[in-house]
Amino acid sequence: MIHSNLIEQILDLADAPLLHQQIGLKLAEEKIRREKFYNDIDESMKVEFINGEIIVHSPVMKRHNETNGLLFHLLDIHVRKNKLGFVGIEKIMVVLTRNDYEPDLVFFNNDKAEDFKPTQTLFPVPDFVVEVLSKGTKKHDRGIKFDDYETHKVQEYWIIDPDNEIIEQYILKKNVYELVYKSSQGMIKSMVVKDFEIPIRAIFDAEINFEVLQKLRQA
Repeated sequence: MIHSNLIEQILDLADAPLLHQQIGLKLAEEKIRREKFYNDIDESMKVEFINGEIIVHSPVMKRHNETNGLLFHLLDIHVRKNKLGFVGIEKIMVVLTRNDYEPDLVFFNNDKAEDFKPTQTLFPVPDFVVEVLSKGTKKHDRGIKFDDYETHKVQEYWIIDPDNEIIEQYILKKNVYELVYKSSQGMIKSMVVKDFEIPIRAIFDAEINFEVLQKLRQA
């Protein structure tokens, strides 16, 4: 979202041209650091480039890994079976205007996925993003990432709290995210991934997940 009020405030300042010049220099320096970031990272690293800083993530807790994995199995089977696109998990580097993220889960529809190469490491704006909250990431997941995904028109964003076993579903409406669903029970249906509807408990309970997985395979 463009911060029009902030732009107007800057334009009211007598030294607005100087501020513009200083911002330009800072962003030029940031661009150089970003190029170095691309050259330095490898597959073993879980890192992101956020507002000029390299964020190195620590290993995730077991519950975080399990929650992400359970959802991935369901989403990936559904997408593959129905030939809807591509699902990526954890190490998919999404390149936005200024920042680079590695979301927990991403989905790209066929229009984008059909152009992907086997050796590709940098990816465009996804259609659907999932972030599983952790102590070290929740500030970004609810802050800069939320704003960035909204600005770049990621159509659907799920935020999952594995500690409290709650899922939040945001849908882009008139270029703004609207919270359309928040629960720990019941069914959740994606607005972007066609016909993908699952029990919320299947994200947190391995036995329920297995039952749903079997149904997806047999359907």
